[in-house]
Amino acid sequence: MLTVIDQTLRARLCVPAAEDRVITATLLYQCDDPLAARMSFPASATLDGSDVTWTFARDLLAAGLRLPSGEGDVHVWPCGPRRIMIELSSPDGVALLQLDSGDVRDFLTRSYAAVPPGDEHRHVDFEAVFAALLADE
Repeated sequence: MLTVIDQTLRARLCVPAAEDRVITATLLYQCDDPLAARMSFPASATLDGSDVTWTFARDLLAAGLRLPSGEGDVHVWPCGPRRIMIELSSPDGVALLQLDSGDVRDFLTRSYAAVPPGDEHRHVDFEAVFAALLADE
């Protein structure tokens, strides 16, 4: 069974009062963390020059293809028929990205083939989760 799905895509970084930049980002899905999707950015695309990865719910990405979604640090919403917007907020600032909806749909289709919606609980190692929680106490 496929355990890791990744997809490299181009994202438009929308910059207020400046020219937008096109950057490379990678969407990543791991079957052993079935509820999460990750979006990674190379050092060349970040303010501090280091690789950055954001983790958020796979369902948030899917919902954002249809309607404005998200609370807290990550928001996703449709932007016309072929684009979506992702807003990432941190103490360092806000990044607004525009992505091709088709690329995101392709990524989600592949992730759903690996772990269908509703079957996520079958891929979680609860013993490892509980051990990690107890170790943090």
